[in-house]
Amino acid sequence: MNVELKTPTSIAATLGLPLRQVQPAVELLTAGNTIPFIARYRKEATNSLDEIALRAIEDELERLNTLATRKATILKSVAEQGELTDDLRSQIEKCSDLRTLEQVYLPFKPKRRTRATIAREQGLQPLADLLLKQEKLNQSRQATLQPHVNPNDGLPDTDTALQGALDIIAEGWSEVAETRQWLFGQAIQFGKIVSKIKRGKKTAEGADKFEQYFDRKETVARIPGHRVLAMLRGVSEGILRVGIELDGSRELSELNRRLVHNRQFEFFDDLIECVADCYERLLLPATESAILGQLKEKADEEAIAVFGKNLHELLMAAPAGPRVTLGIDPGFRTGCKVALVDETGQFLANATIYPTPPKNDTDAAGETLLKLIQKYDVELIAIGNGTASRETDAFIGALIKDNGLDVTKVMVSESGASIYSASDLAVKEFPDLDITVRGAISIARRLQDPLAELVKTDPKSIGVGQYQHDVNQTKLRKCLDRVVQSCVNNVGVDLNMASAPLLSFVAGIGPKLAENIVAFRNSNGRFTDRRQLTSVTKLGKKAFEQAAGFLRIRGGDQPLDNSAVHPESYTVVHQMARQLKTDLRTLVGNATFSKKLNAADFFDDQFGLPTVQDIISELAKPGRDPRSEFRVVKFDDEVNDIKDLKPNSVLEGVITNVTHFGAFIDLGVHQDALIHISQLSNQFVADPNEVVSVGDVLKVKVMEVDVSRKRISVTRKF
Repeated sequence: MNVELKTPTSIAATLGLPLRQVQPAVELLTAGNTIPFIARYRKEATNSLDEIALRAIEDELERLNTLATRKATILKSVAEQGELTDDLRSQIEKCSDLRTLEQVYLPFKPKRRTRATIAREQGLQPLADLLLKQEKLNQSRQATLQPHVNPNDGLPDTDTALQGALDIIAEGWSEVAETRQWLFGQAIQFGKIVSKIKRGKKTAEGADKFEQYFDRKETVARIPGHRVLAMLRGVSEGILRVGIELDGSRELSELNRRLVHNRQFEFFDDLIECVADCYERLLLPATESAILGQLKEKADEEAIAVFGKNLHELLMAAPAGPRVTLGIDPGFRTGCKVALVDETGQFLANATIYPTPPKNDTDAAGETLLKLIQKYDVELIAIGNGTASRETDAFIGALIKDNGLDVTKVMVSESGASIYSASDLAVKEFPDLDITVRGAISIARRLQDPLAELVKTDPKSIGVGQYQHDVNQTKLRKCLDRVVQSCVNNVGVDLNMASAPLLSFVAGIGPKLAENIVAFRNSNGRFTDRRQLTSVTKLGKKAFEQAAGFLRIRGGDQPLDNSAVHPESYTVVHQMARQLKTDLRTLVGNATFSKKLNAADFFDDQFGLPTVQDIISELAKPGRDPRSEFRVVKFDDEVNDIKDLKPNSVLEGVITNVTHFGAFIDLGVHQDALIHISQLSNQFVADPNEVVSVGDVLKVKVMEVDVSRKRISVTRKF
């Protein structure tokens, strides 16, 4: 990155952070260090800045560099046109954001042919300059205009010449940055966003989704982001027209005052008309575009933030752990695909059963499952929550009860499982298995370890966001990659079990090195020491430094390799062991010993107090999983379909999605119910994320059921 000396100061001021924290953070980032590594292992340098603050610094650093690059491009362009004055250079260099910078550059930006461009080509710039002076003339209007009449240049009469000059003036006025900024502010303060149904689209397929936007007005300053995105989706689907509405008379009055100042001027009335043309034809559309762009950008940020939060909660969901698991991908006509995996997620066996209509072959299905359960000592059964899930769940429940099985059944979200099962990764992992069997394997693994399995699937396909296809895809990808990276490094990764997709999110690794690690493991057997990583092709010192602390080796040669203690700090732990007169294997994982350690006895210039405190904490519980304990939601056995729901009945469910207007909860009926924000608590709720998260198990009361529209409303207020 190209970092100016003033950049850390600017970032500190923008974010409201002390320069003593920002300066080293910027230096570490520009040196190629990753956010997880800095947050966990460079606390002394940044005075313990967390990932959120470091991400904000990284974003601001990127914004400033993008701004600096754009300024350089614009300065070069204006200079090549011979228009770069000292004043303009200063104006460009002082711009603090891209929108203002582009407004300053607008008069010098290469354009497509416009009415003003054509008028200039016809030689009407001198006439436009004369009119702009607004000085009283010593001749008639006709005498002023007649010299500019030239039929050969497309100027057959004085009216045409005058109109061309006015077109030049209107374009010039519209490109004044100060005027644009003023009108933008007016639109922000007083404007309304208006949506209307397009002619003939009321009965079009999918139009009913936008019924509330057929004729709607909301103030620009207060419209929620999710409604902006809904309106714009209506535009993209060809159903709605969306624009910005201003009073007009107030803005025109002010523009007239600003732009036309001599009532005695012979062309005063023409300039007044030119102001109206400039406003309606140029300024208003440009302002509308800018406002809609800003609203879209803000709405994107909000939607992406919600998506990121939901994804974080889903990835950090409690793992069932390393237990033999049977995964079932339910179905009716084609049957239920069954796949069995061992404690480490390795495929063992598969089958197809038909316990649901139309075959209803429950006896054969039960016999097949019992054999698998008994042969492999199955502890968990993961049932996908798609088609036929409740029927399959009821069958499995009866099987467990009738045979006294010590097995736990769990309904698992199968969103995105079909995407994974058809991916190149799944084909490479299971080339000889049917796509539906791969899906059942994924369902089983999701129960064992949601994080390890879900990283194999595009986050956009796992059903925890809204408008994910409408928001800025680059920003969405950046956010989701950050969330996945944060979760993966927070939990830690087993170096000997992790898939390449999981390893790719470890700090400093990436897809290529992840593949190299797996290839090395396949060729040389399991890793027994973190230092072996340096033998992996193209994994150098920097990558090792960034990644080592987040990789775990269970049962290896070095007990610290199964902890979050970084190899660079192993010498500190040896000092601790010597002080306690014990060895590493006794010290690691012994909370009694770690309580005897005083951090102040071990920090020095190289290892500061925060690092030493983290080491002592880690020694007490090495490799501790930060995720919560596993809990199973208990769906009502009598409620299997939306038709089974009755108002006022109380049911248990699991939160599947959180939005700005409420949360969606799975009650086990194939259609998620909505808990509107007003029904989330007896207290006022400003943000649903304050009271619920994806994965929460809650009890709710049914308020309303609309079977035909597949809409369910529930409440927590009971």
